[in-house]
Amino acid sequence: MTSQNDCKDCWDVTPFEAGWKCTFTAMASPCEILWAQCSIEDARGLSEMAFNEVKRIEQKFSRYRDNNIVYQINNSNGQQVDIDDEVGRLLIFADQCYQVSDGLFDITSGVLRKVWRFDGSDKVPNARDIVDLLPLVGWEKVRHTPSTVQLSLGMELDFGGIGKEYAVDRVLLMLSEQLQQPMLINFGGDIATNGALFPDHHWSIGVEAISNEAVEKLLNVSGGAIATSGDSRRFLLRDGVRYTHVLNPKTGWPIENAPHSMTVAAPSCVQAGMLSTIALLQGENAETFLDEMDVTYWSQR
Repeated sequence: MTSQNDCKDCWDVTPFEAGWKCTFTAMASPCEILWAQCSIEDARGLSEMAFNEVKRIEQKFSRYRDNNIVYQINNSNGQQVDIDDEVGRLLIFADQCYQVSDGLFDITSGVLRKVWRFDGSDKVPNARDIVDLLPLVGWEKVRHTPSTVQLSLGMELDFGGIGKEYAVDRVLLMLSEQLQQPMLINFGGDIATNGALFPDHHWSIGVEAISNEAVEKLLNVSGGAIATSGDSRRFLLRDGVRYTHVLNPKTGWPIENAPHSMTVAAPSCVQAGMLSTIALLQGENAETFLDEMDVTYWSQR
């Protein structure tokens, strides 16, 4: 059965003009799944399956919990930790991101959040505090195999940069195996679909303008994934200077001259998310990087 909208740990199914829509909140984001052609019974069953999988991923990889593998790794005091295949695969992907980005996409850089709070205020941290944290940043210091990981003392892993996109791809694969019908997964603007809404009738996806909640561009999508990275909601503003939340792990400071928003289309959501984030990390060369990657993108400066 459907759940109540005011419940943070449940889901709800409602009709939309072409089918059914499931909504819930997870990973600090509004989440929705749309099916074009299925029964209400199928929609409810798939909604429960999707919700449970997203919550499983959130609980397993959240850095805010004290009873999961991430907490165990981050509090291992330099000792080796056994990991399962899923964690091992994500670490391999994180390594690929690190290599492609020349060390700018680094899942050990989350420790910098101890001094950076991107809440729209003017509270820029002291330079000395940033320098003190830099020895704890550096993927090259992490030792990992498919079944183990070992961090230097004081280091942490943060899967926040890839977790939501991973959840999108996992849910789309899981649901597509259960129902061979067009569907769209949208978790906080990270989106993937397995096919067009109807023949010659694409899904319409709006790219939000950086200055307000209006739609900057309307995209017609019939397959693949779209992910957006940007600083429209997470930034600092001091003396007329805007500090984006996208940090350079080599310096500990925000990237300069990057687009406010970068939306990328790719075959999977993890690929789209990786490319959009790495593009922002290139600063003024963001568009050049994506041109060299030969992908479709939309940039807002």
